[in-house]
Amino acid sequence: MDKSPDAFRTISEVAEDLDLPQHVLRFWETRFNQIKPMKRGGGRRYYRPQDVELIKGIRHMLYDQGYTIKGVQKLLRENGNHFLVAIGNGDMAAVEAISQRRQADAVPLTPGAQPRGADDEMLVGQPKVKPSRRFFGLGKSDEEGPVQPDTSKLSRDNRALLQEALFDLLECKRLLDQVR
Repeated sequence: MDKSPDAFRTISEVAEDLDLPQHVLRFWETRFNQIKPMKRGGGRRYYRPQDVELIKGIRHMLYDQGYTIKGVQKLLRENGNHFLVAIGNGDMAAVEAISQRRQADAVPLTPGAQPRGADDEMLVGQPKVKPSRRFFGLGKSDEEGPVQPDTSKLSRDNRALLQEALFDLLECKRLLDQVR
């Protein structure tokens, strides 16, 4: 018996439909806060149809297009869920429409319509300081570089690496707790 397209799906159904292991779906929930299955008693997950469509888009970008998790997170942040859903469904017209709408939103105001004032850059949303382009650590400020052994603070890169390791360890702990 097939379910209605609007029916909620269990993790095993989603995993089977998308040819993914269940633990990958659980892991992706920790990496993509847009994936929010409904959880019932006993922690059983029920995925909404829009969750499944989003997961399909994430799967396509990671497995078929070779994106990293951080790359897909950036795509979601910049373009929204609908963009990845359209990619997952192969709806290139919708992908193009979302891209064009995003570009249109990014077009600056005409010179006559721009606000005037001492802080023009901030009023139109431009950063005051240009972001630095780094290549293998070249051009890093002292705060971003490696930490000397005698100091007590961590660099931004080291904090990010530790945060990533913490997420991985928490996911391992969660999996071990499930087995016990």
